[in-house]
Amino acid sequence: MGLCGPQPNKPKPIGSVSHLRRQNPLVSLSCSKSLTPHKPYINPTTTVRTSFSSTFIGIPRSSSSLSFPLISPTVLDVLCICISVELGNKMNMKNMKIPNVPSGGAASALLKLGVIGGIGLYAAANSLYNVEGGHRAIVFNRLVGVKDEFSFGVGHEIDLLVNMQVYPEGTHFVIPWFERPVIYDVRARPHLVESTSGSRDLQMVKIGLRVLTRPLPEQLPTVYRTLGENFNERVLPSIIHETLKAVVAQYNASQLITQREVVSREIRKILTERAANFNIVLDDVSITALTFGKEFTAAIEAKQVAAQEAERAKFVVEKAEQDKRSAVIRAQGEAKSAQLIGQAIANNPAFITLRKIEAAREIAHTISNAANKVFLNSDDLLLNLQEMSLDPSKK
Repeated sequence: MGLCGPQPNKPKPIGSVSHLRRQNPLVSLSCSKSLTPHKPYINPTTTVRTSFSSTFIGIPRSSSSLSFPLISPTVLDVLCICISVELGNKMNMKNMKIPNVPSGGAASALLKLGVIGGIGLYAAANSLYNVEGGHRAIVFNRLVGVKDEFSFGVGHEIDLLVNMQVYPEGTHFVIPWFERPVIYDVRARPHLVESTSGSRDLQMVKIGLRVLTRPLPEQLPTVYRTLGENFNERVLPSIIHETLKAVVAQYNASQLITQREVVSREIRKILTERAANFNIVLDDVSITALTFGKEFTAAIEAKQVAAQEAERAKFVVEKAEQDKRSAVIRAQGEAKSAQLIGQAIANNPAFITLRKIEAAREIAHTISNAANKVFLNSDDLLLNLQEMSLDPSKK
């Protein structure tokens, strides 16, 4: 099969298209044509297509497919040869710069170096961790679990004893993937719990309790092994509810109000002992609310109202007694005063004149200090004092 149709079997010349394809693999020429089976030399349209960019031969990109009329196989072969030679001159294969591709050994070395570098970066990023202020950390190992106390020595003689591994504040090192830190907050944290209990006089009491708790730092491995990270939610609700019910049942409803400090102190004592069994420390326990039933609250209010009414009636009676005593004392004082005045007048008639002078002085003082001014006649200026006679014989 020839390039552009059936050709006789003959050796291809050196300048043929097949020869150029073998010499220059970047050049690809293909020709397609439509031939009638029995009329091979009729002039159909033969199309020459190139797989390279049309800019190499100086023709527009839209003209990458060139159509030539079929003259004869020999002329078309010559035309293809000319195009191939021109393309070779345009591309100048000898001056092309081809990047050097590393050999198989170099590529393998680069790959190993990249893998090692990635592992190193991962290890550096995951081998350090920080313990913030007020926190402690323990380390969980995938092989041995939580790092606990260990000892070593010869025979029965122990040379060294290392306590439980609890890491303080700061930056620490772990083995990536094999170890991971577990960080605990060892500061006191508040917890509010409400419980409904029955008092000794069978009154339902809703009591609110506030506790400040923190884990025991040196026992954190045991806390993690037995309770986990959310130890408060596992322990506190159960022991607080049980303690409240046991303590409240020992007091009447009224005693819970009047002896609140005693009740709070007893609750704290029991809770501290119970929490110590779980390596939890209680720093403070206080009662925040006491709520009774509606009937009991109404009865207390009615009792208080009756007590207030009784106190008010008692006050009224006492006030009347005081008024009575005051009136008697006042009457006795007035009688005694009249008796003394009578005796004074009998002994000395000038006592009446002295009283008039004192009364006139008080009246004059009141008038002088009043906002309204009163003008008196000069004859009445002394308020008829001239009519007073100090001589008892003229009376």
